[in-house]
Amino acid sequence: MQLGRTLEWTAARFPERTGFAGERRMTYRQWDERTNQIAQALASAGVTRGDRIATFLANTEVMASTHLALQKLGVMSTPLNIRLSAAELAYCLDDAEPAVVITDDYAAEVAGEALSSSSHRPRVLHAGSRPVQGAEDFEETVAAADTSAPGVEVAESDPSVMLYTSGTTGRPKGVPRTQRNEYAASTAHVMQCQYAYGESTLGAMPMYHTMGLRSLLSMVVIGGKFVELPAYDARRAIELIAAEQISALYLVPTAYWALAQTGQLSRIAPSVRKLAFAGAPMTSALCQRLTRELDPTVFVNHYGSSEVYTFSIAEDATAKPGCAGRAGLHSRLMVVDPQTQSGHQQLPVGEVGEIVASLDSDESFQGYWNRPDADTKSLREGWYHTGDLGHLDEDGDLWVDGRVDDMIITGGENVHPVEVEDVLSHHPEIAEVTVVGLPDEKWGQAVTAFIVPQDETKDPAELTEAIASWIRTEAQLSPYKRPKQIQIVTAIPKSPVGKILRRKLVAGEYETRETAPQ
Repeated sequence: MQLGRTLEWTAARFPERTGFAGERRMTYRQWDERTNQIAQALASAGVTRGDRIATFLANTEVMASTHLALQKLGVMSTPLNIRLSAAELAYCLDDAEPAVVITDDYAAEVAGEALSSSSHRPRVLHAGSRPVQGAEDFEETVAAADTSAPGVEVAESDPSVMLYTSGTTGRPKGVPRTQRNEYAASTAHVMQCQYAYGESTLGAMPMYHTMGLRSLLSMVVIGGKFVELPAYDARRAIELIAAEQISALYLVPTAYWALAQTGQLSRIAPSVRKLAFAGAPMTSALCQRLTRELDPTVFVNHYGSSEVYTFSIAEDATAKPGCAGRAGLHSRLMVVDPQTQSGHQQLPVGEVGEIVASLDSDESFQGYWNRPDADTKSLREGWYHTGDLGHLDEDGDLWVDGRVDDMIITGGENVHPVEVEDVLSHHPEIAEVTVVGLPDEKWGQAVTAFIVPQDETKDPAELTEAIASWIRTEAQLSPYKRPKQIQIVTAIPKSPVGKILRRKLVAGEYETRETAPQ
């Protein structure tokens, strides 16, 4: 099945049902025609099957509709992370060599800088009132096109999208995915999150990330409503969820945390029945709070990546908070020795190793764009090496213990940051916590906790002593796992999709709160 056809058939099935809600509100019939028109306009501009189209777009209707339009042409949609630096984005342009670049007002400045720095010179279309120099008007170009289907024969093996990794561990890597990959991932998401016809979701996760695309495409599969949120703001999200009676949320844990911090979860509890999270572990404290205040009928922990959308699913996140569950619908997993190059063998129950996922999955990519070095590192004998550490428990469920590179070795003992963070998250004075290993002459690495307090008016020195005392007397942590240092900080550094950037903490890129605000 192809994604363009999926939208066309959903429009035939539910022509008058609202498909998109936002600044432009559309039924599925109107949305299908809108994407036809965009596809026709791009085809008239010389875009052909197999080309790349790069987008510098926020989470708007233009982003959603353009992505769907490209599926009807067999063109590789290449949504770029507009929160990367101009230099990183210029690298992506040089790497992907798109035929056309589409920009909007949200990203006009960084897009202009990236295009100026890039050696590639694509045609540029701008959707908005602040055009990039030399750009043509997107809406004028689209308005001149026909609304009939473009009539391109798209195959399952044709390209759908290329996502660029965020570059938190090096220069961005292109992850090309086919129509088959994306359709399989989207239908699996529907089933794994137990969606029904007519669900509605918040378009909160950026569509340059696999979570954002899955929110969009899963709604198209089931004739659901996708509600536009161009930039994430927790209070605005609460307003939209309540107004649109949104039934399902798929967010990173930090976004749920921000919703909880508004103190308004009760406003959305009547409509929100299905929760899913991905991108990072959720602390048991936050999991328990969401369960208590929203009482969802479905609460799913999804563990995966851009490369292989689903690794595993915990279909009841409340049963074992922090557990990643079992292999997903199209997945096969093992936990192996991190040094394994060939002959992959499952480690015994309880033994920590690297999590690997089968490349035979319909959801799996087959290699990075122009990066044979990355393929050599990550793709071995039909298995994708995730770089994540984990173990299986006696029930056969997977637990993710952190990144291979995040492991703290202190006094010869291994400490997994996620375990320590989960314990500390239960302290009532802690809003957010991240644990890393900092260089230490005695221990090699010192377990160090970076904490954002619930009450910013409290004296940091007194708060540090109170938390340290609690860790010594009440926290269920072995002595060697207890933080040897505590830093009260203004914020935890994160990527644009909410992933914690531990390397920045190790590098000293954070701001401590030395005294209480006056």
